[in-house]
Amino acid sequence: MSRMMILPVTVATVAALCVAALGATVTDLGPWYQALVKPAWNPPDVVFPMGWTLIYALITISAITAWRAAPTAAEAEWAIGLFALNGFLNITWSLIFFRMQRPDWAFIELIALWLSIIALVIYCGRFSRTAAALLVPYLAWVSFAGALNWAVVELNGPFG
Repeated sequence: MSRMMILPVTVATVAALCVAALGATVTDLGPWYQALVKPAWNPPDVVFPMGWTLIYALITISAITAWRAAPTAAEAEWAIGLFALNGFLNITWSLIFFRMQRPDWAFIELIALWLSIIALVIYCGRFSRTAAALLVPYLAWVSFAGALNWAVVELNGPFG
């Protein structure tokens, strides 16, 4: 690996691992979650960690690609800032849904998460179609999660 790649690869990998670890730490599949009525099309619980592992790998590669493709340092910093905001929103959804046990509020937060992914796709796509394309599965995954989140609200609400 060239010296030019060490910093972006290291930073993106550590950031993705931190977001994944924090998200996993706040995700509680205990009695409250198990008692929720879920739609018939809810995948088995084992699908989620596998899906998220692939998604985080794609996000990491996208971040590295965007960082390297950014034409200026300022644009690279903006890209990293957008990825950081997205990671924060990703963790926040888990906190609201699982720890606060508020799927209704989590759905509203998920809209912000979804919009942050759209912003990343558009921003990164300005200088790297590859970085943008790598985020499309993430957008699809969060769109599916949003539909599932809404179904949980509809089947179990009101909360609080």
